[in-house]
Amino acid sequence: MCLIMEAADDHNVDGGVLAAPSNFSMVEDGIYRSGFPKPENFGFISTLNLRSIIYLCPEPYPEENLKFLEANNIKLFQFGIEGKTDPPTPMPKDTVLDALRVLVDVRNHPILIHCKAGKHRTGCLVGCLRKVQSWCLSSVLEEYQKNAGLKWRQRDLNFIEAFDTASLRQCLLSIMYRYHGYGFKRKRLVHEEENVQTLKPQAAKV
Repeated sequence: MCLIMEAADDHNVDGGVLAAPSNFSMVEDGIYRSGFPKPENFGFISTLNLRSIIYLCPEPYPEENLKFLEANNIKLFQFGIEGKTDPPTPMPKDTVLDALRVLVDVRNHPILIHCKAGKHRTGCLVGCLRKVQSWCLSSVLEEYQKNAGLKWRQRDLNFIEAFDTASLRQCLLSIMYRYHGYGFKRKRLVHEEENVQTLKPQAAKV
């Protein structure tokens, strides 16, 4: 299930020391990844001029973070993926596919992907994106392991390897999104936009 929130106001965040969230990096032009943003990271995030955030945890988004999104007119897409390890929770394919549909739609860029640590759930989503981009599997898995560090999970590698990009066919037909290389400037939408139902920011449980 996806919870979509869209802000209406446009305000600036007060200046201060620019501190990036943990595990922050650029996936490619217009796509970023990180751990959970804290209030001390808001100044840095505001410099990214984000349109959207993909949040991959089931817990409600903190009120302070929601206010920041509202002040900066950032849309929140929440996909509640459990991150339990005891017992291990399998990665839900349909939920990842829904998140991937949001991620490949350039109308949502610039966009930040994050979970709690920015390693496993985020890494799986980025890995599936790389398969859509036709990266060779060894490079996809290497990127996942590099970002997950010593805490990489074999089941995540198995999920990425087994993920079938053909399941995105309906999505690609609906928004007619095409990759032309990996750079943001080489991407384009070639058809009409589909309607997206949105809600205003509010603390909510999915």
